Amino acid sequence: MFELLATDGAARRGRLTTVHGVVETPVFMPCGTYGTVKAMTPKTLEEVGTQILLGNTFHLLLRPGDAVIRDLGGLHGFMHWSHPILTDSGGFQVWSLGDLREISEDGVRFRSPVDGDRVELTPERSMQVQQNLGADILMVLDECTSFPATYEAAEASMQLSLRWAGRCKEAHNGSGMLFGIVQGGMYDELRKLSLAGLEALDFDGYAIGGLSVGESKSAMDTVLRGLLPNMPVERPRYLMGVGTPQDLVRGIELGVDMFDCVLPTRNARNGYLFTSTGTLKIRNAQHRNSDEPVDAQCDCYTCANFSRGYLHHLDHCGEMLGPILMTQHNLHYYHALVARLRGSIETGTFRTLIETLQYDWTSQNEPV
Repeated sequence: MFELLATDGAARRGRLTTVHGVVETPVFMPCGTYGTVKAMTPKTLEEVGTQILLGNTFHLLLRPGDAVIRDLGGLHGFMHWSHPILTDSGGFQVWSLGDLREISEDGVRFRSPVDGDRVELTPERSMQVQQNLGADILMVLDECTSFPATYEAAEASMQLSLRWAGRCKEAHNGSGMLFGIVQGGMYDELRKLSLAGLEALDFDGYAIGGLSVGESKSAMDTVLRGLLPNMPVERPRYLMGVGTPQDLVRGIELGVDMFDCVLPTRNARNGYLFTSTGTLKIRNAQHRNSDEPVDAQCDCYTCANFSRGYLHHLDHCGEMLGPILMTQHNLHYYHALVARLRGSIETGTFRTLIETLQYDWTSQNEPV
């Protein structure tokens, strides 16, 4: 169930209630692709403010297998996470296989990147896997439209995704919420046709797929500005695979409720840290002797206890504690940013807040 609690312009403050708990929106979801968020324990995820995780159908189907996870208590019991979980259907991962996949009306066939076995993923199989995982929110299987794509190719891809969405709806056994995924490439008309087709099927929420696949920021912004005002007010809106802190601020400004992205965790493992003054690259030599925290305005465990010099040392030595501490910081930063934005919508100060935030990291030439 989704409740819209407040708005400030197009920005929305909501509450999503699932079997495993309540999610306050807008929300950022860390990616736990293989049943774990890299470098984080479930307890630490709770401590940094994580409300809901994302798991992945494609990867968990390949190993250890959905039946194994089902028999070991579902994904919640398997990874010892008692809060909500959303599972991606696997469509994006199949798209990333490129020419190694075969797409037909039935579904997708591909060689497993794990052991080379032939694997078939149909809408019905995707639903079965996600139900075996015990997800709180399930995603329909879609074909992620490539970029660039002609109008004709984008339309064919979108229509296939709509037909698959209908089959997912029929195969869904009612466990967990089921979200449809809007496709249509960079074409506003196709996006609206996709949304209308999904609304006719009446999903519990609606995701925006097929973005962050190589298009420019301005192109993504154009798609969102054209689509979001037409999306159902009473259902949650999920922007898939996006993005930077700037993307989150802009998405919330336009009316997005949910986000996921590997960026904060992947960047942390590569020494890139998000701060209130921009992106910090811990590998730069200038941090070697620094006794400053990563961000003086941050109250996370890492910033409260460790210096830039220490993190530089851990990263230089390849010590596993480095990615752990830096991942804690980046996820805390993301959650704290979204929490501030959430609070500003409640108080009607959203516009004032985003005008004071330095969130355009892409305008900086090099991390410091």
